Amino acid sequence: MSRFWIQAWTIARRDLLVEGRSRETVAVVVPFATAAVFVVPFATDALDVRLATIAFPVYWLVGLLFGMQVALRQTAVESLAQRRQLALLGTDPVARFTGRVASAAVLILVVLVVTAPLIFLFYDPDPIARPWPMTGVLVLFAAGMAMLSTLAGDITTGLATRTSLAPLLVVPVSVPLLLGAAQSLESLVRGRTTLPWVLTLVVTDLALALTGVMTARSLEESNT
Repeated sequence: MSRFWIQAWTIARRDLLVEGRSRETVAVVVPFATAAVFVVPFATDALDVRLATIAFPVYWLVGLLFGMQVALRQTAVESLAQRRQLALLGTDPVARFTGRVASAAVLILVVLVVTAPLIFLFYDPDPIARPWPMTGVLVLFAAGMAMLSTLAGDITTGLATRTSLAPLLVVPVSVPLLLGAAQSLESLVRGRTTLPWVLTLVVTDLALALTGVMTARSLEESNT
């Protein structure tokens, strides 16, 4: 078990080091996500008094689109030679999946955390009555998006239509994540219980984790 977690940590650390050197999330994804936050209102006829009504939908839409972009990129930067080398070194496919999900989740959280203050600054939505539980919601959403996008990236690896097919796999399955996260945030704003929606996120994450564990070895074999 300790070997498993060492391998997972090594994979996650590698991906984060690659990101640290390329700085694509910080230099490309975050600026585009920021631009999206400010551009969306211009695509509507919303007056200032109505901006608050679209604040949280815009936030989760940005989280979905740019979170998916971050996670799919994580699967794209790993070459066939690297995947074969990891297999020859005896790296557990589940540990590889776990490490890549962990690094992708961290980067998705960066996007969510950076865009959150912009949403409150520009859209001026209702304040969150209990802000601290929102941290758990963000973590569950980021983990789910990371697992879903990593699975989609592995399934479409090597396909000529990968860039268009992977998002088509992610978006429909992400509905429970979006629903759970959006309704949890709405419940926090209204001061209501978030338990049903948090459970939705937890169950979805567990289902994605189980799918990732069960398919990790077969996907590795098909991709190497």
